[in-house]
Order: sequence, then structure tokens, then C-alpha cells
Amino acid sequence: MTDTAPLLDVKSLSAWYGGAHILFDISLQVRPGEVVALMGRNGAGKSTTLKTVMGMVEKRRGQVQFMGRDISRLESHAIASAGLGYVPEDRRIFTDLTVLENLEVGRQPPRMGPQGQMLEPWTPQRLFKLFPNLGEMPDRPGGRMSGGEQQMLTVARTLMGNPYLVLLDEPSEGVAPVIVEGMVQMILELKAAGVSILLSEQNLHFATLVSDRAYVLEKGQIRYQGTMRELAADDEVRRAYLSM
Repeated sequence: MTDTAPLLDVKSLSAWYGGAHILFDISLQVRPGEVVALMGRNGAGKSTTLKTVMGMVEKRRGQVQFMGRDISRLESHAIASAGLGYVPEDRRIFTDLTVLENLEVGRQPPRMGPQGQMLEPWTPQRLFKLFPNLGEMPDRPGGRMSGGEQQMLTVARTLMGNPYLVLLDEPSEGVAPVIVEGMVQMILELKAAGVSILLSEQNLHFATLVSDRAYVLEKGQIRYQGTMRELAADDEVRRAYLSM
């Protein structure tokens, strides 16, 4: 993987909320086929990093390249149209719409692969194989679903945009263990299908099961980077930046 050009290349990214400086010169990469974990305690800057990459933080500085294109100054909708998907921690489904209607909201045209081939598009039928629970409730309104089911629906709706890369914010947060197990399987299946993922996560066990590499954030700065296996074996780094 090290010889492959990065799909996402973030260089010296800084961000502010009003006068508060939140991110300090963040640099990271995600290559095709990788799952990369962005780890750290609450308030470390993980979610802000994903939002800044997505163009959702107004005051920002630095460079974000996606598939060789500079997207640093694009609006969020243009970034999504370019094939960068975003699954927020707070889900943001349409509670009055059914599962199928929520999926239709996220639909984008099929995309071309690096060799000019047409990639297999995500459809409700394909997603229902990935998320069997959703397949059992296609006509259920989003407001009548559990938190874990809403989390699945948010991921599925993002996939309807046929993204090359998904920014996935805290997928294991606040959902039942059985849903977390499903999330692990889902991420592994997405990786097998060729979707790359940048994952914001606090749960080391969860991240270890799905991730190839990791970056560790503390107070808006990257303090560590390495393979997921190296991080899992490094007691000193885990105690310094990940223990509660």
C-alpha cells in the first residue's frame, strides 16, 4: 500500500471555531483500499478533522487533496459530489421519511474507476444485503427506528452517493454491542468492496478489528502514527493518549 498514491492527502490542516484554535497543522493520508483510524479522547479534535476535510468548518487553513484534486476551498456539497462521503456522529436522518425514501435522498450517479471502468453502484437491494435489518423495514419511518438502526441507515444513505472514500464519525458510540459487531462486519465488507474509510473512533478494540493504520490526536495535534498493530502493542502511547 505504501507505493500507492493517496486517495486523500491532508497537509498542514488547521481549523478554528470563532476565535478558538482547534486543529494545529494536521497531516494525514488514506490510500485506496485502506481503513484508517483517527483516534483520541473526547475533545481531541477527531470530529472537527472530519468536518474540516468535508468543508464544514468555515475558518480553516491548509490543503486537502482528494483523488489528486485540491478540494480545500470547495463547498461541502461539491466535495460530496466528487465522491467523498460523510457519516456524522449525530446521524441526521429524515425522521418523517421511510428507509427507502432516506436512501433515495442520498442517491448519486454511478462513478468511474481509476481505469475508466464503471463501478458497481450502490442500490437499496445491494445495501439490504449489507444491512439485513434495514431490508426488513423498508417502509418504516426513520423516527420509529432504534439508534443503532438509524446509524445503519445513515451509513447506507451515504453509500447511495457511491463514494470512493467515507469519513465515518464515531460509529460505535452509543449503540448496542450487537450493533457494534454488525458495524465491524459492515466496514470489512465495504473494504472488500473497494471503499476506503477514514474512521474517527475512541474504541481501541473496535478500531483494531477493522483498521490498517492509525493516527492519534491530542488537543488538535497528531501525536502518533503507525500501523494499527503497532498502536495496539504500544502501551505507552495508549496510556498517554487513549486511556480515560
